[in-house]
Amino acid sequence: MNWGTKLMIGMLCFMSFIVVLGVLMFNSKTDALVDTDYYEKGLDYDKDYNRKAQVQADKARPEIKLSPDHLILSFKAAATGELRLLRNSDKKMDRRVAIKTDEHNQVNIPLNAIAKGRWRIILSWESNGKAYLDEQEVSIE
Repeated sequence: MNWGTKLMIGMLCFMSFIVVLGVLMFNSKTDALVDTDYYEKGLDYDKDYNRKAQVQADKARPEIKLSPDHLILSFKAAATGELRLLRNSDKKMDRRVAIKTDEHNQVNIPLNAIAKGRWRIILSWESNGKAYLDEQEVSIE
């Protein structure tokens, strides 16, 4: 076999590889985007930034503790809002939970329906007439 034939075989293998990757990409049902409404969230970026800054200004970042069967959120004052649990590896596992603190300014979230692993927690709440937003990561064992 001369060098021209080897070159053509190499080029055909490479082109076949690229075509196979293209077909797999177009047939894939999943998308790499975390949020499908990323454009709307981009428009709300200033609001989110201000709410995150409010957490820093008021030193109101909630404390997250893990017990064997509960996720415990401790706030500085009474709060109501929403907790989003995001799983980067599988969007179908994402959860939204409405939260309201008890008399000890805590929220207990049962972990029986939440898979073990790494989760991104997005807390959005209101307390004393102010809006807050905080993001943390937690590993549920």
